[in-house]
Parts: sequence; C-alpha cells; structure tokens
Amino acid sequence: MVAFVDEHRGECGVEPICEVLPMAPSTYYAHKALQADPERRSARSRRDAEWCPQIERVWKENLEVYGPRKVWKQLRREGHGVARCTVERLMRQLGLRGVTRGRRFKVTTVAGATASRPADLVGRNFTVHQPNRLWVADLTYVATWRGFVYVAFVVDAFSRRIVGWRVSPTLRSDLALDALEQALWARPTTEGLVHHSDRGIQDVSIRYTQRLAQAGIEPSVGSLGESYDNALAETIIGLYKTELIHHRGPWRHLEQVEFATLEWVGWFNHRRLLEPLGYLPPVEFEKHYYQHHITPAREPVPN
Repeated sequence: MVAFVDEHRGECGVEPICEVLPMAPSTYYAHKALQADPERRSARSRRDAEWCPQIERVWKENLEVYGPRKVWKQLRREGHGVARCTVERLMRQLGLRGVTRGRRFKVTTVAGATASRPADLVGRNFTVHQPNRLWVADLTYVATWRGFVYVAFVVDAFSRRIVGWRVSPTLRSDLALDALEQALWARPTTEGLVHHSDRGIQDVSIRYTQRLAQAGIEPSVGSLGESYDNALAETIIGLYKTELIHHRGPWRHLEQVEFATLEWVGWFNHRRLLEPLGYLPPVEFEKHYYQHHITPAREPVPN
C-alpha cells in the first residue's frame, strides 16, 4: 500500500488516498521515515533484515526443499546463532516452504510366486555400525512426456549414502545391474558385505545374483514381499520422488530425468541433512566414522 500511495500521491495527495485505503496517514509517514533512516527501525526489524537473505540463501542452495527445521539446522552448522522460531516466522513472511511427503507410490517390482530367491538376512533391521556392511537396493518409475523411465538405487545402510544409481527406459535386469556395477566401482572392497533387496524380478535375476557372487557379496531378499522388508531403500526413494520428481516436474524425457538425478544424488550425498545421522550429510557422517574408528598406520620404529 505504501508503494501505491507513492505512485499516486502527486495526483491526489496522501490523505485522500489513505481515506480510501485501510491505512492511516501517520502509518504511511512512519513507513517513509523508516525508509529514509533505517536506523530508526526496532532492533528486531534490523535483525530480521539481516536474517532474511541468509534464510533465503540456504533454502535456495538446498534445492528449495528444506522446511524451517533444516534451514535452522544448516544456519547453526554455519555458525549463525538464530532461533528456530525466528526462522519459522521469517520463512512464512518470505513465502518459503519445504516439500512434504505425499502419497505412497505404486509398487514396481513383482516376484513370481514360485521363484527361488536368497534368504532374508536382514529381517527388517537396517542398523549397521560401519560402512560397507549392508547395501539396500530398489527401483522406482518416473512419468515423462515420452513415457515412463525407471531409476534404480543402491544405498549404503550405514550412512544412507547412494553408492550406485542408474536411469533406464526399461525394467530389464540391466537397470539394476548397472546401478550395482557403479556401486562396485565406487566401493570395490566387499568383504563381509550383504546386499538386500525386495522380491523384484530385477534383483533376483540370474545375471544379478551371479554378479553378487562374483564380487563375494552375500545376497538377501525380503521374505514377505512387503515394503517394510526393504524400508530403508523405500525411504530414500520416497525422498527422491518428493524432493526432485514431484517438486520439479513435469519431465520431458529420460535425459532430463538423468541429469536432474545426477544433481540430486550429489546434493543428497554431500549436503542433505539427515535426521537419523544427527543432521549430518551422508559423506560427512562417513568421514566422522573413519576419523574416529580407523587408526592410522604407525611409522616403523628404528632399531
């Protein structure tokens, strides 16, 4: 309203305009005085003016998916002593909102009733105490203007780090196998590693199980065929669909989905704050583990 009065005051004057608008002339003049001398603002208003750019920066740097809690956590990580309630209030004023999880998604993997498969070695317990002890794998679909494309992920259960992923126009076994190959390239040490998946035909295919055996990885498949059997992988895919696919769609073609997935995975691994990890990104969580649990080799003591 102040801008409207500024625009028309030369023609009509301030008081006649304020008689029509729900604003007193004194309010208008007070706003103009603050614009002329910002130091006359209250201490709270001056602090808000300092925090607003920082809050908007953090929100935009994190793909515009963070709500007040994670924006506040990130600001605290950067050394800013802002209160959470202040972040919530200013985000409302700025019109900034985080994304929220929506409906459940359709199951894309179906196993034959008589298909032979490995045993369930996980039993819905995805807690491990070091990296490279349990990988979980799953896939999902994305609707594009040219048809469906499919995305497979391999995730380290310790840190929730995505160690392998692939986008494909089909659901053939090559999709899951390519994601597995990327994970093996990134982490070639597989001693004592268990690979867990649901009962989908992609992950129990002969080629897939042969590749696991070749790498010395123990396969594990959910026993009941329910989403809880692979809950950790389902959670990561839920974040992917919420924070990227539904947030930034619609999608034109596979190449667009693939490039956006590359960007999201890099952000997720290196920057996204995860509550189960104490609001640390997966890469940082693993780094802390290696710093505190791996003893450097000692120099030989000369005789």
